[in-house]
Amino acid sequence: MDFDAVKDVLAAFPDTRMIEGGGDFFAIYDPDGDYEQRPRQGWATLVRSDAHDQVSDLDRPGVFRLNIGLPRRRYDELVAEAADPDFAALDVLVPHPVYAGYGWVCVLNPERTWPTVETLLADAHDFAVRKHDNAARRRAGSAAEVGR
Repeated sequence: MDFDAVKDVLAAFPDTRMIEGGGDFFAIYDPDGDYEQRPRQGWATLVRSDAHDQVSDLDRPGVFRLNIGLPRRRYDELVAEAADPDFAALDVLVPHPVYAGYGWVCVLNPERTWPTVETLLADAHDFAVRKHDNAARRRAGSAAEVGR
């Protein structure tokens, strides 16, 4: 999978808005079309530069990193064995070098790992949907409290 093919897969998830920044892309779950009023974290990102970390060595020609935000339990299932990951290895699923503590995993140039990555992308998107729905219920509850 090349960069553009992965970007197209991300963009095809329901209610996903792709935000571009500095050549990187952020897949945002935005069913209400209100990202500008309520910015939020993406559920997956696609990056090509070492602007935020240097351990992945993304300055190599053609190398990109797909980052995937997962629910804690799913993250723990995947990385329980990851003692000393090689963050610069191609096509290996590893904890994110910076955001692992928040449940993020990543892979450089997924090929062989693509079937697993597709499943993880669906998990991440589902997680984003649940977070959005929970936040919408909280906002509706707060609005109802104010109206009393």
